[in-house]
Amino acid sequence: MSLLAGVGLRVPHYRAFLDNRPAVGWLEVHTENYLAPGGWDAHVLQRLRRDYPIGLHGVALGLGSAHGIDERHLARVRDLVGRTEPMLVSEHLSWGAVPGRHLHDLLPVTLDAAMLDLFSARIERVQDVLGRRILIENVSSYVRFRGDTMGEAEFLAALATRTGCALLLDINNLYVNQCNHGEDALAALAAIPVGLVGEFHLGGHRVTPDAVIDDHGSAVAEAVWTLYEAALARFGAVPTLIEWDNDVPPLPALLAQAERAERLAAGFPRAAVVAPEGKPAANVETAALADLQRRFADAVIAPHGTAAIAAELRATDVARRMAVYRGNLHGSWHKALASAYPVVRQLVGDEFLAALSAEYGVAHPSEEGDLNCFGQHFAAFLDGFPHVAGLPYLPDVARLEWLLHLAHYAPAAPVLEATAFAALTPEQFADSCVTLHPAASPFASRWAVVPLWQAHRDDTAFPAIDVPSQGLVCRPGWRADVTIEDAACHAALASLANGSTIAAAFDVAYRLDAGFDGGAALRRWLGCGAFTALEPAGP
Repeated sequence: MSLLAGVGLRVPHYRAFLDNRPAVGWLEVHTENYLAPGGWDAHVLQRLRRDYPIGLHGVALGLGSAHGIDERHLARVRDLVGRTEPMLVSEHLSWGAVPGRHLHDLLPVTLDAAMLDLFSARIERVQDVLGRRILIENVSSYVRFRGDTMGEAEFLAALATRTGCALLLDINNLYVNQCNHGEDALAALAAIPVGLVGEFHLGGHRVTPDAVIDDHGSAVAEAVWTLYEAALARFGAVPTLIEWDNDVPPLPALLAQAERAERLAAGFPRAAVVAPEGKPAANVETAALADLQRRFADAVIAPHGTAAIAAELRATDVARRMAVYRGNLHGSWHKALASAYPVVRQLVGDEFLAALSAEYGVAHPSEEGDLNCFGQHFAAFLDGFPHVAGLPYLPDVARLEWLLHLAHYAPAAPVLEATAFAALTPEQFADSCVTLHPAASPFASRWAVVPLWQAHRDDTAFPAIDVPSQGLVCRPGWRADVTIEDAACHAALASLANGSTIAAAFDVAYRLDAGFDGGAALRRWLGCGAFTALEPAGP
């Protein structure tokens, strides 16, 4: 496709893109949502990349974080770039973590020479690992630092010249910063040399008493469209992306925004992005910056931390602006847990889950940028959380939902078919072992958690809760699911998962239930894709 305007690919629109391949120039995805090499999301991306150019837009490398880049995260990004072969790879002019804690937000950097040195070194590292040029995006900011010695546009231009990166110019962010800080968006455009901008972003914002917030939850505002035309007039037409991440509309509404961007871009010549030569990055002392970011992080986590950083921040009301960052963090926590634990959310209510998320995020700091990993300790947290003591089965519901969450992202693997057993003698069958599929896990609870989960999914009557239940988490096709298992079947599955032979596993089941039908159980497990390999016994 030769169209310049694209849209962000979001889960509600997967099926429309898979079934209809609507006409749009390209698709952009958030890098961190596709780091897992398997699962439904990865499958959708691999299918759609055959028909659409793909952009990878990262939000978690935190290039400005004083303590450094997470090299494991960077390696996962490199692997995703290799699998996807995207047309663009981008990140943000931001930081996001202190040692032991990731804040899952695009936090503002100090705009001075020391940060320019540090950021340049980080970009060189990323471009070296990825083997390609990346783009850096300007971000919405709710505070500025009093020690800033340059404007954001000047900083970005210097960064591109130093490193050879290109710039992703978010037009909405320019407008938001104009509203929040009185910065001149048109002057910012003029401060960036022609030839450095390789992509535009357009998104919606929300006006609140505290600040104008870049929330990507609405259509592009008219003032932003006007600013986009000014950017086209200065830089020429480059790939343009419509961002709409919250309150995602039906796909036709999103495509209509892309069509408007396409019509506007058609009136301007296509731009050529000039790659500057680049200069070696200087080393920078990070101790003072690390202390500043630690205090900033403390203020984001808790209101009482604001006093320790307020004197170094510039804003109309520092406390209220820092509350915006705090709200963003709590919103990220809430969104991550609501996605991983939908039945827990139904059981306790969304408002209570939001409060739970805030408590959990403080008790279990997120140590990596991938929000899909955030909820891994949630069940253990619920075990000791006094405010859910009246729902004693809730931790086990969370354990089951985390297994389903892991199954969703589990790597693809061949599914063992019944024909694999056809040539085995009875003795070989008995002494064989099977390997569980990466998406398969036995589960057991002293509560009726499995039928409770199914009742919420199927909107059926709730079971009596004080009855033990067992299940098999599996992923037939691409949908993670749970089958109900009786105690004997669960015991056999658990034994097989631990490496026992089929005979030994069935013996465990027979001891619990003399009527256990091993053949029927095995056929059912094979039907839901429980196994991926067979290790037959020797002759």
